[in-house]
Amino acid sequence: MATRLPSAETVPDPTRQLLEHGYCVLSGALPAETIGGLDHDLAQAFAVTPFCQGGFYGERTKRFGRLLARSPRAAELVMHPVILAIAEHILAPWCDCIQLNLTQAIALHPRALTQLPHRDQDMWRGPTGSIEYLVNVMWPFTPYREMNGTTLVWPDSHGAKAIEPSPDTAPIAIELDPGDALVFLGSTLHGAGGNRSFTTRRGAIVSYCLGWLKPYENQWLAYPPETARHFAPELAALVGYRQHRPNLGNYEGQCPSILLHDAPTGPIGAVDALRPDQQALIAAHVDGQRERE
Repeated sequence: MATRLPSAETVPDPTRQLLEHGYCVLSGALPAETIGGLDHDLAQAFAVTPFCQGGFYGERTKRFGRLLARSPRAAELVMHPVILAIAEHILAPWCDCIQLNLTQAIALHPRALTQLPHRDQDMWRGPTGSIEYLVNVMWPFTPYREMNGTTLVWPDSHGAKAIEPSPDTAPIAIELDPGDALVFLGSTLHGAGGNRSFTTRRGAIVSYCLGWLKPYENQWLAYPPETARHFAPELAALVGYRQHRPNLGNYEGQCPSILLHDAPTGPIGAVDALRPDQQALIAAHVDGQRERE
């Protein structure tokens, strides 16, 4: 039986707008001072990171990841309670738990070209039109305007529309200020606009995906145990230090969170990590055999 999309009628705004139109804007989601502090923390990385290579990333664009290791303020974006609730609601029909897909800072310099319109879900070669694979969040560090290359979104291009030809309608240039958050689905057609101004447009994108997918950013390399053990437990779990039932992402058959404490000094035994329906099935199977003994 096919899994049904969450119903827009049964959830509050802004989730309803996200389900209906493929995007929504959370005005003032975080204090502008928090965003300014993160921008300050990342200033050196913005300065020394080389320009990207390739037409998709953009040769007048700088990008770098591992934001949680570069600034403690990045956790406030990643763990934003409203956005996490939205992501979990959208993605829950297709996974046991969600995971962090990436944190990436972006600087769009003057003369940057308009990005190819795309859907981020296309990085995975799964079926489209019936499954949502990820939820994206764009956090501006500087004002995002049409002139400096703000994100362009094609409304109502998500979900089942993703298998249709590209829409003939013009995109919307989403204007944002520091502290705002643009949330959009992985099935929503979008792209960065061209920067026709004389200033650099800076911001970050945070995204969450189904817990059983290979994420865009290799989280265990970005945040090895010696880094992740300083995270709050919920954040460490989101970056991959938990199992996705049944048994996915384990370490020696156990939850990888054991690496965040005293590392095992000897062999360890595997422990089932199953969904309730699987646990019931296994229990009945084992009990049936024991009764026959």
